[in-house]
Amino acid sequence: MQKNLSILKDIKEIISVSKDKAIRAVDNERVLMYWHIGKRILEEEQEGKERAVYGEYLIKTLAEQLVPEYGSGFSIRQLELCRQFYRIFPIANALRSQFSWTHYRLLIRIENEDKRSFYIAESEKNHWTSRQLERQINSQLFERLLLSNDIKSVLEVARKEKMPSEAKDIIKDPMVLEFMGLRRESSYYEKDFESAIITHLQEFLLELGNGFSFVARQKRIHFEGDDFFVDLVFYNRLLQCFVVIEIKTHKLTHADLGQLQMYVNYFDRVEKLQHEKPTIGILLCAEKNNAVVKFTLPENNQTIFASEYQLYLPTEKQLIEEINKEFDRIK
Repeated sequence: MQKNLSILKDIKEIISVSKDKAIRAVDNERVLMYWHIGKRILEEEQEGKERAVYGEYLIKTLAEQLVPEYGSGFSIRQLELCRQFYRIFPIANALRSQFSWTHYRLLIRIENEDKRSFYIAESEKNHWTSRQLERQINSQLFERLLLSNDIKSVLEVARKEKMPSEAKDIIKDPMVLEFMGLRRESSYYEKDFESAIITHLQEFLLELGNGFSFVARQKRIHFEGDDFFVDLVFYNRLLQCFVVIEIKTHKLTHADLGQLQMYVNYFDRVEKLQHEKPTIGILLCAEKNNAVVKFTLPENNQTIFASEYQLYLPTEKQLIEEINKEFDRIK
């Protein structure tokens, strides 16, 4: 009986792997098909004297002929995407085999070249699904990383041209936690907020970024008869250090930072191995006061960070305003 169960499991695994390969093969062919369609449309347009007018006429005419026979996958909008696809990715050999057409549809809508390059590199490096890529674009990941870094550094880390060496290379402020499904107008106990993070741990790790792995929840620390509990403990293999996170569902206070500093000191002096880097502490709070953070922590602070959380997706306008504020603060 056990032997039959074993062979059944093996056959199911073979079927599953083969189906996945077949789906990827079909999707790769679809990507190439749309690329060749875009190439052919653009070549034909370039033969026209009034390209813009002729291009609109050409795509409209093609859609009218193709949709009745092949379906909505060849609509006017889809043919326009094919043309744009070829314009942005003119070299077929440079197309990523792990990217589906849905990946490319998301990427070709990004007008800024640096921003698009960032998402291409991160998607390839982290094997993002199209849904994960869409979530990262919608959460303005690129713009949020620019709040603590310049474009050059952000792109170098994404392309693996530079390994993250400082916490600011990967820590985001704000952190966007819309996936937890919590209403932003409601108040929450910290234990409930923490439970929501654990329930959505995979999504939270995606938001934290590259190299994070979960270590512990409510890590108990005992000091001469007194017990303390660290909300969340992670490890970052790129930075080679522990990352402790304290959750505060209220506005940050200097006492919160002091508590986090104590936890960081404990991990540095007790848990950290000799070859590992200093522990990073993140105070995840509903609201922060930059002046309180600045004057509570040492001037050369590199390990304690305060990051606001948002329970909704920010708009690009909001992030640009924050970036401009940060630039004004640095001047």
